[in-house]
Amino acid sequence: MKLIHKNVEKTGSGEITMYPEEPEDMWHLYNILQIGDQLKASTIRRVVKVGATGTTSNSREKMTLKVLVEATDFDTKAAELHIKGKTTEYHPLVRMGSYHTLDLELHRNFTLYKNEWDSFALDRVDAACNPSRNAEIGAVVLEEGLANICLITDYMTIMRQRINQTIPRKRRGDSSAYQKGLNKFYDTVFQAISTELDFDKLKVVILASPGFVAKSLFDYIMEMAVKLDLKHIFKAKQKFLILHSSTGHIHSLNEVLKNSIVESKLADTKYIQEIRMLNKFYQVMNDDDRRAWYGPKHVEKAFEFGAIGELLISDSLFRSSDIATRKKWVGLVDALRETSSTIYIFSSLHESGKQLDLLSGIAAILTYPVEEEDIEEEEEEAEE
Repeated sequence: MKLIHKNVEKTGSGEITMYPEEPEDMWHLYNILQIGDQLKASTIRRVVKVGATGTTSNSREKMTLKVLVEATDFDTKAAELHIKGKTTEYHPLVRMGSYHTLDLELHRNFTLYKNEWDSFALDRVDAACNPSRNAEIGAVVLEEGLANICLITDYMTIMRQRINQTIPRKRRGDSSAYQKGLNKFYDTVFQAISTELDFDKLKVVILASPGFVAKSLFDYIMEMAVKLDLKHIFKAKQKFLILHSSTGHIHSLNEVLKNSIVESKLADTKYIQEIRMLNKFYQVMNDDDRRAWYGPKHVEKAFEFGAIGELLISDSLFRSSDIATRKKWVGLVDALRETSSTIYIFSSLHESGKQLDLLSGIAAILTYPVEEEDIEEEEEEAEE
């Protein structure tokens, strides 16, 4: 994402214009948007024109509209963002106050207006517009005839291409058709990853499969890199990790990313840090020393006790349509930032974030044990 213009007053109100470049940028905007914001962007709208004789004609006109946000929808597979609302600015072809849905597109500016840019929204803008941000992991999960090519960023897993080809079966005494089909499959995957993966930017390229399919693909890639003098691919040879997966389907990527080799290679990435923190939380909870708490009520009480050492919070909580609820969680994070606590904001599009959402989206590891009786006593005193 490119930051084009920023005008935020000391009161927190203002507007920011941005230029989305990657599918992940749409996810960032989805997390920043709130009901009641206003968004201005270019769009296409069907317009009915009435001629001098009373005849009507329909046409699709390109225009720029500003709407008051009433509903948002994010398509995770296509990384598309749709915003529905009523128009709030005059346009000669559109009646003000009429409904319109903005379908935001990559490589087109948009301007977001807020009455209050809170710390979460501003931090998210900074993260999206950070020039050093890029996809850190490339992954191909495959089996014979099936390959899923993905990019894994700090915030989401992006499916770049899915390949599904029929490979002839081996025949007794003649495997030529099978081998020909397999080579064609490897070449298709090779062409796809050459287009979809930027080897210079990626820290790791994972090839995972049942059996020896991943190793055979790696050998084919290196063979073609030498044959076609693709120095950027051959230079990235040490970035490749050949790993086992139970299937070639995309859901097997989660098991692959839990591999200790992957964790050690990507120890400093946000994605792996989230996995490690969630595992640490589960470990503390299993130890049953009353230092692992989850759920809004318990975490808020732990905060009142000044006991939170590490906070795990899902970005899904900041997307609440209730302004008071969002403000509550933003306020909690802001307050903890003034202490020695460490805060981890999980992406709800990653597996670790989905698991945290199952725990209500918020959890904490405490600096000292707190008994549940202490919380109940506090509640009873408050009621009295």
